[in-house]
Amino acid sequence: MLASYASMVREQMKAYRQADAKGTDLEKYATTEAFGQIRNDLANMKAAGTVVRGELGHETEVTELDLEAQTPTAMLSDCVDLSGYETYDVKAKKVIPLPTEQPLRYVMTATAQRWEGRWMVTDLNPEGGGGATC
Repeated sequence: MLASYASMVREQMKAYRQADAKGTDLEKYATTEAFGQIRNDLANMKAAGTVVRGELGHETEVTELDLEAQTPTAMLSDCVDLSGYETYDVKAKKVIPLPTEQPLRYVMTATAQRWEGRWMVTDLNPEGGGGATC
């Protein structure tokens, strides 16, 4: 499940770099619900004329795992590092600074389920740590 999550994050960043999911494989790693959250981000980015540059850092761990459930489920905790990440205004050709209250490292949670022999990210919660930093 960690490999599937890492692949989803890689495809998510590919989409954020162009403010569009075209040319990505997000549907291979994210369910309709999780992909919908990403699509909302992309729509907001497109409307604002922004893209993402750089990389997000990730330190992901499995915090819960139930392989005995009818649909095996895992809960993931990801320490996201924004220090190498920036939002770029395409029209103004400038970096938009992060809000001053935005921590550079924060906890995001995700849920993954095993569907037809592969792990799929079913939910993303960027505030999963309740605003916790890591």
